[in-house]
Amino acid sequence: MQGDTIIGVTFESPHKLQSLLPELLQSEVAGNGVEINQRLFKIRNADSSGRRSSASVLIQRRYASRGYIASDLPEEAEPQRITLVASDAEVIIGTITIGFDSPAGLNVDETFGHETDALRAERRNICEFTKLAVDNVSKSKRVLASLFHVAYIYAHRLMGFDSLLIEVNPRHVRFYQAMLGFKVLTGQRQNPRVNAPAVLMCLDFAYVQEQIANLGGRPELSLEVRSLYPYFLSIAEEANIVGRLSRAHQDIESLRAATSKDDYPDLEGDTVTGEFL
Repeated sequence: MQGDTIIGVTFESPHKLQSLLPELLQSEVAGNGVEINQRLFKIRNADSSGRRSSASVLIQRRYASRGYIASDLPEEAEPQRITLVASDAEVIIGTITIGFDSPAGLNVDETFGHETDALRAERRNICEFTKLAVDNVSKSKRVLASLFHVAYIYAHRLMGFDSLLIEVNPRHVRFYQAMLGFKVLTGQRQNPRVNAPAVLMCLDFAYVQEQIANLGGRPELSLEVRSLYPYFLSIAEEANIVGRLSRAHQDIESLRAATSKDDYPDLEGDTVTGEFL
């Protein structure tokens, strides 16, 4: 894969190309006889102002459709966070942000600080996924699965974190339990950032690794197993990404330094809030 693309992935079949693309481009694709399951969407870092701005527009649109409040991504990347985007013909169709625990804390700390401090006291290496948004026009399980998988690669395979936290609306709890294996840590509380109720959920990355080994890269199993993991990448694809990112990202060590817990003053400090909703 050339350039800054982490991986190119085919849409699952059947999948209908809809009105995300300009009419002229849609006509050109149809005229060339290109099937949607031959088309690639790309997973990239949102490492430019244009991509971050486009990701913010998608987040705002998706959150507003559900009555949530959403803040834009910061214009400049933050050392303890990585934002990924999925794009189809340069149109952003999905985004997710990985937050690594650091002396500055995590976004979930404001609403669920007692629980996150308890996990830290257990020496769990925690991280969070926030600002997930997938365009409802694409309606692609593989877009969601690929974003999640690459985020997992950064958090677990490259950075060594072992536990993932997310905040979700109570009505989405069953999806994350059934499709990804998350466990509920708390009852619902009001998340002031999105002005909506939220539930804290946790996922052990060892479980993710096991599911990828058993199901990843085998979308045909989705007919037999109620899980998102068949839409994940295969073990071989994951290994290829880990190798390329390890070689290409010279800033991994500086990121590890930025997220070091050696400076924690008894696990106390200022915290901010965030949202996965």
